[in-house]
Order: sequence, then structure tokens, then C-alpha cells
Amino acid sequence: MAWLKGASKDTIPIGKVPRRQKSSRFHVYDKVALEKLPSFKEVAPAKRTELFLKKLAQCQVLFDFSDPSSDLNGKEIKRQALQDMLEYVATTKGALTDAVYPDVVKMFSANLFRTIPPPIDREEGYDPEEDEPTLEAAWPHLQLVYEFFLRFVESPDFNVHEAKKYIDQKFILHLLELFDSEDPRERDFLKTTLHRLYGKFLNLRAYIRKSINNIFFQFIYETESFNGIAELLEILGSIINGFALPLKEEHKTFLIRVLMPLHKPSCLTTYHPQLAYCVVQFLEKDPTLTKPVVDCLLRYWPKVNSAKEVMFLNEIEEILDIIDNSEFPKVCVPIFEKVAQCVSSSHFQVAERALYLWNNDFIVNLMHENVKTIMPIMFKPLYTFSQQHWNRTIHGLVYNALKIFMDMDPQLFDQCTYIYKNNEKKVEELQKDREIAWQTVKQAAEKNQQQSPAQPSS
Repeated sequence: MAWLKGASKDTIPIGKVPRRQKSSRFHVYDKVALEKLPSFKEVAPAKRTELFLKKLAQCQVLFDFSDPSSDLNGKEIKRQALQDMLEYVATTKGALTDAVYPDVVKMFSANLFRTIPPPIDREEGYDPEEDEPTLEAAWPHLQLVYEFFLRFVESPDFNVHEAKKYIDQKFILHLLELFDSEDPRERDFLKTTLHRLYGKFLNLRAYIRKSINNIFFQFIYETESFNGIAELLEILGSIINGFALPLKEEHKTFLIRVLMPLHKPSCLTTYHPQLAYCVVQFLEKDPTLTKPVVDCLLRYWPKVNSAKEVMFLNEIEEILDIIDNSEFPKVCVPIFEKVAQCVSSSHFQVAERALYLWNNDFIVNLMHENVKTIMPIMFKPLYTFSQQHWNRTIHGLVYNALKIFMDMDPQLFDQCTYIYKNNEKKVEELQKDREIAWQTVKQAAEKNQQQSPAQPSS
């Protein structure tokens, strides 16, 4: 709010409209007049590779889409060339000769590898969760380039050995940088593209994982700003699903030191479902990771952000849904101590979300098997809220939870009720004793004041 400092104190300052970038920064070369080339069907099969290379060269020419009316003919020729190549690769056996690989990668790089605009200053009022994203003006061409490249990689004729010469670590790094694009359409294509490359290029897998780790580390500890975190996590969800058992130590380290700290940033809501999915995938692979994961989750538990608390409770439920019976006793005390705090929350939605755990039959069964541990933890906040909470919905959920506990173990329920009322009685007696003691002190002070001799006036 630096712009408020110079504002007159007698006027209400008008909020600044944040300046948004229109699109990515493309280097548009001097105007090149494109000539419409024939379609692949119009030339002899022996001439098609030569035509393919000409179209690839043609499609390396970039156009200025910030001016919708400029060079319409050239834009249309390029669009048609991209469409022709896409259909040619998809329908023609033997279309991918060794000669086209360098030009395909060169064309892809020329169109897509570019400078992404810097993030909007948060102080200017831009909220990525609320505001509309800036869409790429050049999308009519970018979309076709992505579609063509995917057809190229997915083609039965695709030769990984030949492609390795051109699709290398530098290429992957440029591709990952594009995940910061504000346009969700582009991030969706990038997600599919990187996933396909991960599947095809075994030699690049470790590098891809390491590079994603670096993006996460920079996001967590430096910037808290990167548009493609959800998409990268979605790719990782598929990768984790394919991990062989037993899990390697590097994968366990990745879970605890990279994935779990992703719960800390304030923009968690933009990628939490994908993050929770990755965590659950790990626990399904190796149940012994449950305790360290729960410990991390409780350590990162938000203290003042109720919306994040609701997300954490969602994740706790997802973990409890797949938890191994042998692992639950190790985590039930810290989990339900946190649930007890949430039930006691003054924020209605946090208390409501915590109480919804009693609507999950699987979790209720876990409670039943460990009722002697869980009921004493939960009884006080539930019983207190049944008498004091202002919200009718919360009342109904609390009574439901208490009834479930009573049906599970009536004797323990009566015992908890007795202990609760006895403690309340002791608190009342202690309060009365304090009031009596205070009255005694007060009376003694008043008596002492009355008995003290008046001070002579000077």
C-alpha cells in the first residue's frame, strides 16, 4: 500500500487498477511474406518429406497477435500449415523420417520457448484465486503447435533414439519454465506434453524429477509465486503411482522434504487437491510413512487461516480413509487432539468440517476399535459445545458424535460424563474459593484503611 503514503488525508484515495501483461514476450522477426504451400495430398509421396520440412520452416515465423488486424494472410497460412502437418503425422505411416526430427524440435522451440511475463505485484491487488488469468493472444497458433508436437511424440513411428539428440535436459528446462504461464489452457497442454516425454525418455526421468523439485523449493522458500504447481503435482501423482516397491530412500525423502513443506504457502488452495493426492499415493505404497506424514501435517497446521484448516481436515480424512490398521494407533492421539481443537474452534466452518468425520463409516469403525483412547480426548469439547455453541447445525453434528460414542461404549461414556461433571464441579468450587478469598482480602484492606491514623496536614 505504498501508494497511500502520498494521498491527501482529506480525500478517499481511489484504488489502483493493476497493470496486467497482455501476453508472453515473443521475439517477432521482421515481416516475412509466407507463401501458401500445397497440401500433402497434392504432392507425390516421394516429395512429402521435402514438403514437410518446408512447412516446418514456414511455421518458425512468428506473428504479432497483440494487433489482431496485422498480417491476417500470413497468420492464416501458418495456421493451415500447422493443421496440415498435424493431420499428416496422425494419418501417414512413415511420416517421421530422421531428417524431420531437428526441424520439429526447432519449430516447437521457436514458437513456445519465450519469456513469461513477471508475476503481478501482489500489493497492486491481483489475486490468482479470484482474478481472471491473462490469456495468450497467440493461442490460435500455440494450440496447434502443442497438438502437433503431441501427435509427433505419440506417433507409432516416433524414434526415441533419434529424438534424444534434440530433446535433452536444456529442452526440458525450457519446457518447465513455461509452466509459469498464466493461461490454464497452455498449462494443460504442458502437463500432457511433459508426462509423455517422461514416459518415453527414460534417460531424462531423474532430471525431470530433480528439476521439478527445484521449482518447488524456489516456490516454497523464495517466491511463493508459480502458476503451474497444480499441474506439476498432477504429473507427479502419476509418477508416484508407478514407483516400484519397496520405495527408494530418495522417494521417501522427496515426500517429507519437498511435498510436505508445500503445505506451508498461503496460496495452498490453488493446488491442495493435487498435493493431497500425491501424499495419499505415497501412504498407499508404504503405510509406514503415515506417522512422519501426520507429524509434518500437524507441524504445518495453520494457526490463523480457517480456510486452510478446512483443507487440512480434508486431507486428514483422506489419510484416515486409506490408513493401515496397524498404523492408526500410532497417530490417533495427535490426530484427535487436533480434531478436538478444531471442534472447539470459534470458526463455524472449521468446527463443522471436523464434526463431519463422524459421518464417515470407515473412520467411525477406526474410532470404535480405539474408543478407549479417542473418547476421553473428544468428550470434553463435544459435551461443552452441545450446551454452548450458537449454531444449530453444529448442535446437530455434536449430538450425532456423542450418540455414536455412547453406542460404542455406554460404560466409558458414563465414566467420561462423570469425570466431566466432577471436573466442572471442582472448577466451580475453586472459583467460589477464589471469590471468598478475594472478599476476605478486600474486607481486610478496607478494615486496615479505616484503622490507620489520619496523616497530619503539612
